[in-house]
Amino acid sequence: MVDRGSIVKKGQLLVTLEAPEMESQLQAANSRYLRAREDAEASREKYERLKDAAKEPGAVSSLDLDNAAAKMKADQAMAQSESSNVQSVKTMAGYLRLYAPFDGMIIQRNISPGALVAPGKAGDQPMLILQDVRKMRLTVFIPEDYVDKVALDQPVTFTFNAMPGQRQTGKISRSANALSTMRSEAIEIDVSNKNGQLKPGMYAEVEIPMLSGAKSLLVPNSAIVRSTEREYIVKDSMGKADLINIKEGLVSNNSTEVFGNLKANDKIVQHASDEIKQGDDLR
Repeated sequence: MVDRGSIVKKGQLLVTLEAPEMESQLQAANSRYLRAREDAEASREKYERLKDAAKEPGAVSSLDLDNAAAKMKADQAMAQSESSNVQSVKTMAGYLRLYAPFDGMIIQRNISPGALVAPGKAGDQPMLILQDVRKMRLTVFIPEDYVDKVALDQPVTFTFNAMPGQRQTGKISRSANALSTMRSEAIEIDVSNKNGQLKPGMYAEVEIPMLSGAKSLLVPNSAIVRSTEREYIVKDSMGKADLINIKEGLVSNNSTEVFGNLKANDKIVQHASDEIKQGDDLR
């Protein structure tokens, strides 16, 4: 009933499937139910007649009356069972009509009238793909070094690459609280898309406010020496070079947050390089 680009409402009929074998099952279930119902009605009438006849002393034995009562209850139970079976088959037959579970747009259709469909298996394509894009999730992966510094309660700003210059703001809605295989934590920002401009899969540049550590120190970017083995700065210890290993934190245009064996007011080499070795004279 729909194709790619169709706007659908919740409860709207999308696809009708045909399954002749299921119709046969429904007819068979109805037949068994009708037979069981007639048997139950006949057993009830027989029991009522024996019950009336038993009012005359000696006309009906107690055993015959008990057997009739048991047969009536058994047939009634069988009728109820067959009725439940009919409802079960009807429920299965109801799955042949597929309805939209929510409002949205059909973005992909992988079947055509007359196509053969079967229960889904791993790797099979869905018959239809329905998306609701009125509210979307912007997912950002935070590197491991910064996961404990994200200000979760502060607003964030973001710009979609396809719409440069249109800055938007939002709040962090949820975070994974766990690192992925890429050693990063996923956070999500709910984005309203009432006008439908945003499309799933778009990329954005996001500015996330960070919290700085209370005991962290800032050094000029040029003071950090980076190699494949370590990151360090050169400290002036009584005129001699002392190489101090550090770990980087937040980075700005001119300075970098560092952690290591340093304290405020230590003297460091502002323009350091790997040519300076441990113990070199700095004077």
